[in-house]
Amino acid sequence: MKQYNYPILKTFLDTDVYKFYMQQAVFYHYKNVDVVAEFIFRGENILGGYSDILQEQIKMMRCLSLSNEEYIYMNSFPFFKKEYLLWLRNFRYNTSQVEINNYKGQLNIRISGLWKEVILWEVPILALISEVFHSNFSPKITSRNAIQHLDYKLIDFFNSTKYVDLSRLKIVDFGTRRRFSYDVQYSIVKRLKEKFPFFIGSSNFHISRILKLQPIGTQAHEWFQAHQQISSNLKESQTLALKTWLYQYNNYLNIALTDSINMDTFLHDFNLYFTSSYQGIRHDSGDPVKWAEKALAHYEKLGINPCTKTLIFSDNLNFKRIISLYKMFSHKINMIFGIGTKLTCDIPHVKPLNMVLKLVKCNGKPVAKLSDSPEKTFCLDKNFLQHLCKVFNITLNKK
Repeated sequence: MKQYNYPILKTFLDTDVYKFYMQQAVFYHYKNVDVVAEFIFRGENILGGYSDILQEQIKMMRCLSLSNEEYIYMNSFPFFKKEYLLWLRNFRYNTSQVEINNYKGQLNIRISGLWKEVILWEVPILALISEVFHSNFSPKITSRNAIQHLDYKLIDFFNSTKYVDLSRLKIVDFGTRRRFSYDVQYSIVKRLKEKFPFFIGSSNFHISRILKLQPIGTQAHEWFQAHQQISSNLKESQTLALKTWLYQYNNYLNIALTDSINMDTFLHDFNLYFTSSYQGIRHDSGDPVKWAEKALAHYEKLGINPCTKTLIFSDNLNFKRIISLYKMFSHKINMIFGIGTKLTCDIPHVKPLNMVLKLVKCNGKPVAKLSDSPEKTFCLDKNFLQHLCKVFNITLNKK
C-alpha cells in the first residue's frame, strides 16, 4: 500500500465553493447549531484498509488556512461579508471532530460539532478517500490518461453535434468530491477551458481562482436537512430554508436544490414569491426529463416565463445525456449542466467510488433526505422518516 509523508490537500480552497456559501449563511443565522454527518458507501465497502492513511491525512489538514491571496480573492465577491471572511481567515480544521475507523474492512467516518465548522469537512474527506484509493488501486494511471480519454470524448461530442445549435450550451465541472486525483481534475478543467467553448466554470474554488474561471455552486441537501430540526414546524422547514437563503444572499446565488424532500413537495413550498425570487432550481435525482417538465409546468402555472429562469442539471451526467437534455429543453428555458464523476474520474479501467458524506443529525435529532431516486433516500431513524412522510403526505418508495 502506498504511503504518504506529505499532505494530499495543499490549499484551503481546494473544495467546492458551495460549502463556503452555506457556511456563511450558517455563520450568520445558526452559529450554535450542532450536527452529525456520516460516511455512506453505496456498494461493497472495501475501504477500511485505508483508514490509517486517511487519519494521517486528516491530521495534516490542521495546517490548512486561508492564505492572503485566497482572502483577497474571496473579498472580490460582493456576497461574502467582512465579518465572515475575518472569522474564516482564523479558521482551522478541528481534527477531534472526525472519528474514523476500520470495522471488518468497512470504512466508518463520523463527524460531529458545530455546523459552521463541520460543514467544511465533507468535500475534502471524500476527495482524499477517492485519491488514496485510486492511487493504490490504479497506480499507473496519470493525468495524461485522463486527458487522452477526454479528448476522445470531445471529438465524439463535436461529431455528434455538427447540426445542433449550441449557442445556449453551458457546462460546469462539479467533480471535486469523487475525482481520481487533484492533478486529474486540474488537468481536465484546464483542457476544457482551452478546447471547449461551452465550458463556463468549476465548483472547485481553488481551481477556479488559479485558472481564472467562474466559481459555480448552489447549496447542498444538508441546508434543507438541518432545517428539519431548526424549524419549529417540520411542515414549514423547506420554507424556512428557502427564506433564510434569500435573506442572506438576496439577488446572488439564488438557485434552489429541489430533492431534499422530493420534487413534488418542493414545488408545493416553492410559491410565487420564491419562484419569482430565485433565478432557478437544480436537479440532483430522479428522471431529469420528468423533472424538467414539472419545472416548466410550475413556472407556466404561476405565469412566469420559463425563458427568464434557469435549470441546473447535476445528476450522473455525461456528454451524451447533456446533448439529449439540451435538445429537448434549451429552446424553452436556460440550462446549465454540471458534470462530476464522469468528468474527473472517467478514465478507462477506472471504477469511481459511489460514496457520500451526509448529515444524519441536527441539534441531536435525526434528519432525512427523501430523494427522487429511491436508492438515495437516507435516514438513520425509521420513526423520523415515517413522520416526515406523514407530515408531507409522501408514500415512501421501498425499492
